[in-house]
Amino acid sequence: MNKVPMTVVGADQLRKELEILKFDRRPKITEAIASARELGDLKENAEYHAAREEQGICEARIRDIEGKLSNAQIIDVTKIENTGRVIFGTTVAILNIETDAEVTYRIVGDDEADIKQNLISVNSPIARGLIGKNEGDEVGIATPGGITDYEIISVEYI
Repeated sequence: MNKVPMTVVGADQLRKELEILKFDRRPKITEAIASARELGDLKENAEYHAAREEQGICEARIRDIEGKLSNAQIIDVTKIENTGRVIFGTTVAILNIETDAEVTYRIVGDDEADIKQNLISVNSPIARGLIGKNEGDEVGIATPGGITDYEIISVEYI
């Protein structure tokens, strides 16, 4: 399989979620299944079926996280010399040339992306337009409303 880029923070968040699923949620589900079994007939036991369904969802998420972590290429930009070039993991401040609106994004992996926190996926149109460019460059990025021109104000390796 191909390696998937991930920041150090993103990998830590996945590891914490995995730990919670394995050592907190999984035992609670097992207890719920055991107590539901004691109620009798399993064919008409809603608690049992709900607990088994929750167990399936939990186990699927555990496998998903383990797969992502095994294929992760963890990139720590703080250990890379800042050349002013936009790469995966950098924090980029851009200025919309038409509206003078400034926004700051951090380019992260697909699983870490959260536009509300200004974390954009490396595969998003904005990130693809910025990757490889340098501080001070002007960039035209295709948006649903057409091409929007931005100027890269700053690139931080934090």
